[in-house]
Amino acid sequence: MHMSDTRQIAASPATVYAALLSPEVLEACVPGAQDVTGSPEEGFEATVVQKVGPVKATFKGVVTLSDMVPGESLTITGEGKGGAAGFAKGGAEVRLVAKDGGTELSYDVEAKVGGKLAQLGSRIIDGFAKKMAEQFFSNLQNTIEGPAASQDAPADDAPEAEKKGWLKRLTGKS
Repeated sequence: MHMSDTRQIAASPATVYAALLSPEVLEACVPGAQDVTGSPEEGFEATVVQKVGPVKATFKGVVTLSDMVPGESLTITGEGKGGAAGFAKGGAEVRLVAKDGGTELSYDVEAKVGGKLAQLGSRIIDGFAKKMAEQFFSNLQNTIEGPAASQDAPADDAPEAEKKGWLKRLTGKS
């Protein structure tokens, strides 16, 4: 299964790149992630709980980053085993370009599944994989930009400093 998309993020390429290297940000962005540990240099270990059609599984896996060009691009590769449910593996080539005062993030994703998951059929798997990729990059955008201001949305009790705390830690700027 293959898919591509582009989205505009209101932050510099360096900020978006730093967010993609942070285990805290990855844990916040990967749908169903319960634990992400490790480093960009040595790779990350993750535990993700997901339901694909009628199959619910806990995947334990490894994520590695390669072809890293700071502020410009990287390749994310992951593989997870879900016991009797089977396995999932895939990767994303991510490119960052400064555009319109922010960053244009584009990605190409390739995903494969095996075991019981593969028996669900390509329509279910393709739809699930597309939803996961879109949700990850939407979560990344929301984590970097902060929640979109909406007149109908209830007020957020978290102080602005708490919301942006991860960004300060990553960039070292106050």
